Amino acid sequence: MTWTKKIIYAVTIISTMIYLLWRLFFTIPWHSQFWVLLFAILLLLSEIISNFTAFVLIWNKQQVKAFPRPKIKDEEYPDVDVLIATHNEPPDLLMKTINACTFMKYPDKEKVHIYVSDDANRPEIKKLAESYHVNYMGIVDNKDAKAGNYNYTLSKTHSKLVATFDADMIPYSEFLLETVPYFVENEKEGQQDDPPKDWKPIGLVQTPQSFYNADIFQYNLFSENSIPNEQDYFSREVNVLNNAHGAAIYTGSNTVISRQAIVDAGGFPTDTITEDFELSMRINTQGYNNISTVEPMASGLTPVDFKSVMKQRIRWARGVIQSIYNLKVPFNSNLTGAQRLVYMNSYFYWWAFPRRFLYIFAPVLYALFKIRVVNADFWILLAIWAPSYFLVQLVLRNITGNIRTQRWGEIQETVFAPYLFFPVILESFGIKAKTFKVTNKEAKTSKKDLIYVLPYLILWIIVFVSIVKFNYGKFGSEIMYGSVITFWLLMALINLSFAVLLCLGRPIFRRSERFAKRINVNVSVNGRGYDLETTNTSEGGLSFISKNPLYFPKDTAIDFVLKNDDYESHLKGKIVRAFETRNGWMYGVSLLTPETKEYNEYLQIIHDGFNKYLPQKRDPWDTALDELMDNFDQRFNKKQVQRQFTNEFPIIQVNKRFNSESQEFTMTTFNFETVTLAGTSFEKLPDTLHLKLSDDISLDLTAKKNAESNQRQYRVNNLEKLLNNDSFVDIINDWGGKYDEYSVNNA
Repeated sequence: MTWTKKIIYAVTIISTMIYLLWRLFFTIPWHSQFWVLLFAILLLLSEIISNFTAFVLIWNKQQVKAFPRPKIKDEEYPDVDVLIATHNEPPDLLMKTINACTFMKYPDKEKVHIYVSDDANRPEIKKLAESYHVNYMGIVDNKDAKAGNYNYTLSKTHSKLVATFDADMIPYSEFLLETVPYFVENEKEGQQDDPPKDWKPIGLVQTPQSFYNADIFQYNLFSENSIPNEQDYFSREVNVLNNAHGAAIYTGSNTVISRQAIVDAGGFPTDTITEDFELSMRINTQGYNNISTVEPMASGLTPVDFKSVMKQRIRWARGVIQSIYNLKVPFNSNLTGAQRLVYMNSYFYWWAFPRRFLYIFAPVLYALFKIRVVNADFWILLAIWAPSYFLVQLVLRNITGNIRTQRWGEIQETVFAPYLFFPVILESFGIKAKTFKVTNKEAKTSKKDLIYVLPYLILWIIVFVSIVKFNYGKFGSEIMYGSVITFWLLMALINLSFAVLLCLGRPIFRRSERFAKRINVNVSVNGRGYDLETTNTSEGGLSFISKNPLYFPKDTAIDFVLKNDDYESHLKGKIVRAFETRNGWMYGVSLLTPETKEYNEYLQIIHDGFNKYLPQKRDPWDTALDELMDNFDQRFNKKQVQRQFTNEFPIIQVNKRFNSESQEFTMTTFNFETVTLAGTSFEKLPDTLHLKLSDDISLDLTAKKNAESNQRQYRVNNLEKLLNNDSFVDIINDWGGKYDEYSVNNA
């Protein structure tokens, strides 16, 4: 870290400490009514906790060191048990994870033992596991949820390392090669005659939670091209910074864990509904280090409906609080002081949502009722608060890189606040939720979800009225002196506007996610083949692009061979659309039911890597206000956007004149099977026509229907013969090509 950053960090901490001390000794309304005083004290505590979490991140940023992946010999890779946990997920979802696990690279694949851990003991899942030649562990009457499921499988297996995956989390092929070397190198260091003084065995290596579909913030707010997944900030920033103290948090999937660490920790804990978080702490208490890597090594499905997202977060919030209490973290001497701070920071994170209400209502109370919860002179407030506030914003932006801004953090807190407020408070006061509910990743949105907008809409109206009432009739210096109150009200209004828009939802049309994949594909039909490239793929189809217009017969099964450096898949499909783009002719394909082996290879081509349609970094030029305006424009702009016309065949705009049978025609469009002609005089267009394109190329045409005005559509009768003529192909490419050659081969 540069000296400049260190100085800025130090100045930020000093200015914030000055601000908080000033708040404590000079701004509390001690002589106010009890409830006002209570509100004021809670507001101050909220600010202290908020700044505490920021300080922990700053401290971690200064302490953290890089953990480059070690290089080890092939024979040093140990046996690994790969555990896939499933509860009630459908077989077609689970199948993709099992399939990807079988494709994971390893020097000796005999050392990789894959187990499907099914706590519902379902025959269809056992059959699925057998079809992929992996082990099945079915448990009957499991009363300990995911922890009990894993503990059962662990009791039947023996490898030194254990990799865990949720049913929907699809590992990349490099997953084991990226994670296992850390354990091997760490063990070798510990066996040296003089190991490093700070050496500890590694308990687990966590790779980031990653998702191949847009989350509710990205999709509902039309931001899937500009902001990363909401969970990326924790997985790829906060948890990596936790490496500074060996306290990376286990997030339940995409992880490799030392079996001995699990045993020393007493197995997967069953006294909490977030067994992953608690296992992290228990492993630390046994003297192990936990580390997290930066790059995603697996991707899964994130819930897309509001109800499922809130249920998931409520479970996480309650589970973290339960685990903190179970281990008595603030007083647990088996954790280092730094580790206790890390885990308490996780605890305080969930209090951000009740705190958000205090931040919203503090300026509202003054704007509507002249109730002061902060006694402060405007100029003193500006001199002490402003430097601290803006320096913290600056430092947090530096820490979070291009993943998330503080503004987006506040928007997300606002969205979760109404539905996490009571669960966090109840759990904190010992009113527990003990039921473990698996998040439904396949739930769909419905109009009933609109009811969730009510808390945000009510708060939005209150804040809006506060802004109007507070500023009505004010001029000049009055507006300036009230600017801090107005500033906080406007920030709350923006945050609540996003929350309202998010709850309004957005229709979901796709049945499966598209992946931006550039893959070599050979497309062949009726003895003609073309070497092209895909633009995107999905589980049910793909798109490829050609520089020149190509003809594929309607409803004809076409052969596709997709091939990259590692995989090759032979598939069949039908062209469902063709249209012109700036870069060439795009063809959309609906895949026909393939052979299982071929489809497994195809799934691996799709899922082996991050979905590049989704950003891993935010657009640094986009502000929250830009996103808000864009959201309004896309959601409420009443102008009809004309959809691009698509067809099964490429529609080439020709607009060329031809003479035939003493008549002159303008060919307007050509799509191989049909041609549209417009007469240049008032003579009737003939029913049949022999249209000469060159000395040796002619179109044999028959009209499809009666003439309309001076324009008529004709069927091309001699198309098959023409397609075998290179001169005809040259003419078509001249009409609609992008002037680059494509490779043609004999299929």
